[in-house]
Order: sequence, then structure tokens, then C-alpha cells
Amino acid sequence: MTAASAPPAAPAPWAAAADAVLAGVASSPQGLSAAEADDRLAAAPPAAGPRRAGWVRELTRQFTSPIVLILLAATVISMAVGDVTDGLIIIAIIVASGLLGFAQDHRAGRDVAALTARVQVEATVLRDGSPTQVPVAHVVRGDVVHLATGSVIPADCRLLGADELLVDESALTGESFPAEKQADVVLSAATPVAGRVNSVFFGTHVVSGTANAVALGTGRDTELGRVTKDLRGAAPTTAYERGSSRFGYLLVRLMLVLTVFIFAVNAVLGRPLLDSLLFSLALAVGLTPQMLPAIVTISLSSGARLLARRKVIVKRLEVIEDLGSMSILCTDKTGTLTEGAPRLDRALDVSGRESEAVLTLAALNAGLQDGFVNPMDQAIVARQAPPPGATALDQVPYDFTRKRLSVLTDVDGWPTLVTKGAVQGVLSVCTRAEVDGTAVDLADVRDDVTDRFARLSADGFRVLALATRRYDRDPGDLGPEAEEGLTLRGLLAFHDPVKATAGEAVTRLRELGVSVRLLTGDNALAARATAASVGLSTDRVLTGPHVDAMDDPALAEAVQRVEVFAEVEPHHKRRVLLSLRTGGAGVGFLGDGINDAPALHAADVGISVDTAVDVAKEAAAVVLLDKTLDVVLDGVTLGRRTFANTLKYVRLTTSANFGNMLAMAAASLVLPFLPLLPRQILLLNFLTDIPSTAIAEDEVDPEQTLRPASWDLPDIRRFLVVFGSVSTFFDVVTFAVLLGVLDASATEFRSAWFIESTVSELLVLFSLRTRRPMLSSRPARLLVGLSVAVGVSVVVIPFLPVVASALGLDRPGPDLLLAIAGIAVAYVVTNEAVKRVYYRRYPGTGTFWLEPSDDSACSQPTPRD
Repeated sequence: MTAASAPPAAPAPWAAAADAVLAGVASSPQGLSAAEADDRLAAAPPAAGPRRAGWVRELTRQFTSPIVLILLAATVISMAVGDVTDGLIIIAIIVASGLLGFAQDHRAGRDVAALTARVQVEATVLRDGSPTQVPVAHVVRGDVVHLATGSVIPADCRLLGADELLVDESALTGESFPAEKQADVVLSAATPVAGRVNSVFFGTHVVSGTANAVALGTGRDTELGRVTKDLRGAAPTTAYERGSSRFGYLLVRLMLVLTVFIFAVNAVLGRPLLDSLLFSLALAVGLTPQMLPAIVTISLSSGARLLARRKVIVKRLEVIEDLGSMSILCTDKTGTLTEGAPRLDRALDVSGRESEAVLTLAALNAGLQDGFVNPMDQAIVARQAPPPGATALDQVPYDFTRKRLSVLTDVDGWPTLVTKGAVQGVLSVCTRAEVDGTAVDLADVRDDVTDRFARLSADGFRVLALATRRYDRDPGDLGPEAEEGLTLRGLLAFHDPVKATAGEAVTRLRELGVSVRLLTGDNALAARATAASVGLSTDRVLTGPHVDAMDDPALAEAVQRVEVFAEVEPHHKRRVLLSLRTGGAGVGFLGDGINDAPALHAADVGISVDTAVDVAKEAAAVVLLDKTLDVVLDGVTLGRRTFANTLKYVRLTTSANFGNMLAMAAASLVLPFLPLLPRQILLLNFLTDIPSTAIAEDEVDPEQTLRPASWDLPDIRRFLVVFGSVSTFFDVVTFAVLLGVLDASATEFRSAWFIESTVSELLVLFSLRTRRPMLSSRPARLLVGLSVAVGVSVVVIPFLPVVASALGLDRPGPDLLLAIAGIAVAYVVTNEAVKRVYYRRYPGTGTFWLEPSDDSACSQPTPRD
């Protein structure tokens, strides 16, 4: 077809009528059929969100590190010049090591994907004309999506109908104020994103109101996808990732120095260049903890599974470290400190008497509104349902600026606006009050109402006000401006009892070095009452207006001394969290409401619950299946346990490998032969990594979870040098005994040192895995079993003629075995003595340690870099 005969391009969705847009995507106001939706999903698989790499890519990644690639290249060259057997053995060991890492990594990835699927956010779409819940990633082009307060918008959509719809588009446009949307307008094709009032966009969320919209673009084919496609690699790193990166740089520097030095020395001494290169590269592989990525993933995924059993789901593995290092937890009140099921305790008229009229009006407001379902409305309807036949003529949905909800309905034969909301918010739009059936000026009773509100709040009640006015305008024009000249009808007092376990949980968190802060939209009196009942300090309560009055430095100083924040709005919560973080603390936030999303994004650890509104659940990195501080407490403890096991592997492997490689580097300077052949080094490294995989699920001494822990690179470097030096010393002793006392040949030397290096490393593993005396800390059974199996295998291998010959080993005599056993025992005893001195000198480094009798276990921690 020529350009002249090509059909004209379809107009932009915002520049076309809703019916035309529906026709363009072959859909209807009733949505797609289930079969059609399945076909479209199969034709265009979900692209939203991160996807796991395929198993081929995961497997390939195990063999693509620069060191491994260079080693493989050198091995191929070695085979080409005639050393085929050596080359095949080296390749077999490399392949076995890679397969071990792949198996562990793949299993961990599967486990995490399964856990994350349990808390995925869903969207409401019309399928076969009926509302259906589907994962956000399964929304397809042409789906008709129903949106309500708190909904995450799952795709770029053209609105079909909207009722008082306000959308937070800050993630896309940067505009902090919600955008008001209208369905029945057609715009210019040149209208920019921020001006497209008849469209909603993927990645934003509904603040208030309801709407139906047709999905047009999903995943990467959205405005947000186009904006972020060039920034995919620029996501902010977590504390865990920053720490592991610094550790990686440390290893690279050590590896480069040792590798270049050893290669140069062997070349200068006239040894074959290829042998020298293979030896140097094998040492580099030996120094590098090849299994670190797999061990870290295993450790974190094991922690994720344990957390899931305790009703804590992590959406990213890395967040476990942040959960364990958290030292401040900010939380809302409802459902966390309280039972989360408020009941309407009192419906009072303006004089303070129980009133059936006030209760009936409250039931009309709560039962007829069809926006955001909230506990207060549920409590009202539970006590009294709207009268039969009552209907809503129109409504003004709740929002966090007005803090009111209005419903227009028939009351005594008249269209009446019934408004309910925060006391001050309702009083601000009232001019009169009804007292004993007579309307009086609000000023005449305002002081009495305010005093009653204060007394109820101080007793722990959540108080709302109720007001009405007759409405004689066209209901279609109803908007927030209708809320004026109202008549105050009374107060509603709700009681949400404090959980019996909340006070104990706050105390236990404090004992673990986690300070709890209450952030609530309730008034200061109610917040103070709840906080005092769970043991939080109420000496000073900071309110939203106080926060507004402070600049950032003043707020950063003030928040360190305050545990209760009341009357706070979303931007207040975010500022408080950012201010708490300036002190170096790891800050978590637990929330489940629409107004909690900014704070969840700002926290080091955003925590929500599976019953939260979509936007809160989407923003959180941790999702609780049970909203209680006890579950958070379990999460903190298990997070610390997981990170402690990760650090175990890092310390154990790097110190042992550093010591062995340093000894071999020194030995290569004075020995007339290579102390170990490359294949022997690689096999030793592979075998000792097998029990290391069990460290991920090792037991952790209770004192190691008493305080937040994080990557402490100076301590890791110091640990590596100190205990690596102990290892090197005993390696030198081994050299001296084997050569100076037993006069071992090259093959005997390698056989004896191969056994001694492996066995001693396995024994020292049980010493260095704990800060206690070795025999007073119980290791995991799997760790013991694998260590014994590897230790026995290493001793047996030299006695297997075929295997020993292929590896260049020979059976050691009784004198060699006795010498090896004596050196290994001396090494462990010395290591225990050095360990005791080390931890007495550096008691506060790395994972927390205190002697069991130390009374400072409950002291406040000091923030660390």
C-alpha cells in the first residue's frame, strides 16, 4: 500500500471520544470476555515489573566472571600444548562448582517468586461483564478497569466515567497535589501528560473517588515505562548492596596484588609461563569466595522462607538486611497498637446525650457512600444499617485535605447533605448547631463541644463530628463547595482497644535496640492516651502544625527526642521519616492507608499488610500477613539472623582463603616446586564450599540478634588479616614440618598439605562461626554432616589410586597423617585463644556481641556508618 492510500492514523486517546477509543481496542463498556483477555495476554506477556532470568542465563552467569574466563582460556591453551588430563580435571572442577552455585541460586529464586506471588497487587476489571480480580501484570489492552480510592492504576487508561476522581500523579509528573479527572472531555492531541484530565496513567494511584477506564498501554508501553526505560540501571542501592559492593572491591584489590605478584615471581624464577599463569589464576579463584553470590542468595531466601512461616513476606531479598539493621520503627495506631476493629461506642447530640437521630444520620452517611471502605464506616453500619430503601442521590468522597465525607440523600422527604469527618474539619464548615430540636449559633455551643471532644479524646476515643443541611440544587452539581453553612448535629465516639500484647511487643523491640514511634492522624489527646498505654514516652507530642513550623535542621533535631506524632498528614510523615534517617538510624515504617504511601517510599524498610490498600501494599518492601508488632518483632530477629549467617560465610571463607593463598604465595618463593597444583587448589576450594552452603541455615547465638548489624568493612578487613595470619602461621609450620622434619617429596608435600588445608579449614569453621567458645555453640546438623563428609572424602582421596593419580596426589604415610592431625588440633586451640582476645578488644564490631553476664544488653545502640 502506498503512503497516499494508507489509512489515517488513529487520534490520540485523549483527543477522541470514549466510544471511539473503546472501538479502537475492540472492547466495550462491559469489558472483554475471559477468553479474549487470555488470548491477548498470551499474545503480549506481562512486561510490568521485574522478571526472573531464564535458567540458561542463570547457568551462564556462573561461568562468566573474568577470573573464571581467563582460567578456562589458559586451561584450553594448556590442553592444546599437550596437558589434556590436567585441563580436563580443571574444567570438571570449574563446571561442578558452577553447577553447585546454579542449583542453589535457582532454588532460591523459585522460592522468592512463590512468596512474592502471595502478596501481589490485584486490579478489578470487567470480564464477561462482571467484576473480576486479576494481578496487575495480567491487565491487557482493552480491559475495562474499575478504580476506587486507594487503587493502583494498572495501565495507561482513557476514562469512560468518573465520579469526583482525584489521582496522585507525583510519580509521573512530580506534582504533589492530586489531579482532578473528568471523563467527558475531549482534548487537543498536543495536550501534555500533566494536562490530560480524561486519562490516568500506570504507576499512579487514586486518592479519592471512583471511575471506570479502558486500558490502552501496559508495562513498558506506558508513559511511566517510556520515562524510566533509560534509567533502569540507576535505581538507588540498598545498604546491603552498598556493603557487599565495598566488600567486593576489597577482594578484587587483594586478588590483583597477589595474582600479579605470584605470576611475576614464578616467571622470574624461570618456571614455565603457562604453569605459572595457571597457578596464579587458581590462587585468585581460591582467594575469591566463588560461592558468595549463591551463599548470600541461599541465606536470604532461607530467611525469606522462615519469615513467611512467621507471616512476613519480603518482596525483595535484599530488604532482609535492612529489616535486621532497623533501629527505629514508625507505625500507625489502628490495627498495630490497637485491635484494628473500632466499634461505635457513642452517638451523641450537641448536648452530649445519646441520640437515635444522630445514629440514623451516621448510618446514612456510612452505609450509602460507595468510595473507600474504612473501619469507621464499617463500625457505624455494624451498629445500625441505613433505613430500607434509602439511596444516595450524590456524594462528595473523602479526601485528606478536607477530612470530610458527604452524602446527599433523602431525610424526612427533603434532599439533605449529611457530612461526617474530623471534628475541626466539620466545625469549620458549620454555622449553626441543633440543640433540642432548635438551631442555634455554633458560637453559643462551640466551647462545650470542644471540651467534650477533648475529654473523649483523652479517654482514648476517636471522635468524629456529624452535620447536615438541606440541599435544593441540582444533585449533578454536587462538589466540596456544597459543604458550607452546615448545622452541627452531634459527635460520634469510637473505641478501638489497645492490643493486650502491644505493650510487651514495644518493650521487646526496645530491648532489641528498636525504638518505636507512633505516627497518627488522630488528635494529640487520643494519640497520647494510646501511646501511654503501650509504654511510649508522652512527655512531648509533636503535631502536624509543629512539623510545618520547623525547618529541616530543627525538625531533624526535634524528632530524635519525640516518640508520638499526632495530627500528621502524608507529607508530615514523610518529613519525619527523612529527619529520623539523618541521624544514621535504619528507619522502618508500618502503614496500610492511602496516606501512608509517601512514608513507605521514604523509609529504609516500608512495611504494610496484605489487607492494605493497593497503593500501600505496592509501595511496601515487606508485607505482613498479620498486622501486629509481634510479627514485626519476628521479622527483625529473623532478619538479623539471616544477615549474621551471611557475615559468617564472608568472614570464614575470606580469612581462610586469604591465609592459605598468602602461605602458598610465600611458599612459591622458596620451594623448588609449586606447593599445590592448580587442579588441587580448585578442588580444595570446591570441597570446602560444599559445607559452606549449609551456613545459610546455621543456628545463630541469641546474643548476635540483640542489636542491629550491618556491613562493617573495617571489621571484616581486620578479621581477615588477624585470622588469615593465624592460618598462614600454621601453614608455614606445616611447611617446616613436612620439609624440615619429615623430608617429604613434592607429591607427599602436596598430598599432606591438601589434606591439612581442607581439614583445618573445616575445623576452624566451627570455631569462627560463633563468638562463644566453640563447644558451647550448637551448629546446624546439615553443617556438621556436610563437613564430616567432606573431611572424610579429603582423607580418602589420596588412597584411591586412580583418583589420586589424576589429581597428582599420593597416599601419605602414618607419620604424615599424625603430623597433620597434631597441627590441625594446635591450629584450632590457637584460633580459639586468638578469638577470645579479639572479641574482648573489639566487642562492638560487626555482628553484636556481649558476654552473657553483661548488663548493658538493653542499652540504646549507637548509630554506625
